[in-house]
Amino acid sequence: MNREQIQNLDPIVHAPVRLAVLSILNTVLSAQFTWLKEQTGASDGALSTHLSKLEEHGYISVEKKFVGKKPQTSYSITAKGSRALLDHLEQLRIIIEQQEKINPHPGT
Repeated sequence: MNREQIQNLDPIVHAPVRLAVLSILNTVLSAQFTWLKEQTGASDGALSTHLSKLEEHGYISVEKKFVGKKPQTSYSITAKGSRALLDHLEQLRIIIEQQEKINPHPGT
């Protein structure tokens, strides 16, 4: 495996919860906090921290509104976030291909 490929992995995307959030948001128009929490299995605090990091880097957009008297927060992936996710997955694919060349029969 080439050191450059590892260094090309986006540390913002690479965290498991953030990778899950971006993967989910890349398949829907938007998602509410509670649904993302259910899908990722993250706690309120952990998910909130990860969402803030993604928003800070421009990978997601956030819409806050009230439905009746209840606050509702929805998240959407941005073009930058979608590109970052796809680039990250491509780097993982390259790493996997390199590993398969080194050891085409793992476990044997």
